[in-house]
Amino acid sequence: MPLRQEIESLADRQGAAYSAEDRELFDEFKRQLTRGEIRAAEKIGTEWQVNSWVKRGILLGFRMGQLIDMSSGDVFRFYDKDTFPLRRTQITENIRIVPGGSTIRDGAYIASGVVCMPPMYVNAGAYVDEGTMIDSHALVGSCAQIGKRVHLSAAAQIGGVLEPVGAVPVVIEDDVLVGGNCGVYEGAIVRERAVLASGTILTGSTPVYDLVRGEIYQRGQGKSLEIPAGAVVVPGSRAVQNDRGREWGLSLYAAVIVKYRDDKTERSVQLEDYLR
Repeated sequence: MPLRQEIESLADRQGAAYSAEDRELFDEFKRQLTRGEIRAAEKIGTEWQVNSWVKRGILLGFRMGQLIDMSSGDVFRFYDKDTFPLRRTQITENIRIVPGGSTIRDGAYIASGVVCMPPMYVNAGAYVDEGTMIDSHALVGSCAQIGKRVHLSAAAQIGGVLEPVGAVPVVIEDDVLVGGNCGVYEGAIVRERAVLASGTILTGSTPVYDLVRGEIYQRGQGKSLEIPAGAVVVPGSRAVQNDRGREWGLSLYAAVIVKYRDDKTERSVQLEDYLR
């Protein structure tokens, strides 16, 4: 029976004890996740498709797992599910993990050439492609899909979206620069070569105002919010238009596209190559 069918069958079981064979099946599922052979979402043509069965498998691991002591000595105390220990890395994987308190959870795919600056965290089910840099205090959430040569700057937060299982997780495509203290959360896709200026926050419900093309981007029914390829997005504000808002001089946060990536933008991000 194919792995997908076996995982879905096991996930359908409720309230039953799990056998050694069930655990072996989950371990094989997790190994394929770690190797990048299966993933929570993948790009088909120009569209991202969620693999709901993979997300169900990750949730199955939490349900199946037993809480155990994962402490390191008497000072650093940790307790977590035995199905999701820390990911064991090897020098042959060509992943640069700088000392200083970073953590990668088992079941996360980290490709060759990825740089991990301390401290940072990558959760189970995440997919981080070649040449990406995860800077200090950055988070890659469960099932988040990160492309090639992405820079997640210091304190960037990339949400995952493990549940609901049918929802497309957060996607950051190739060659995107995510500035410091940015947050990209539920229901957002950032297309290739986009630049998010420091402090930009994106969620599925965030309207994005494109000053260049004169458009407003919003998430459609059952869709994700999409930032166009090459867009340069900055944090801005928009006035509250009702009477009380005008009376009090209120404004709300807004994400604003001020330009599209050009030669000047390319020169300004070239320094990233020297950090890898």
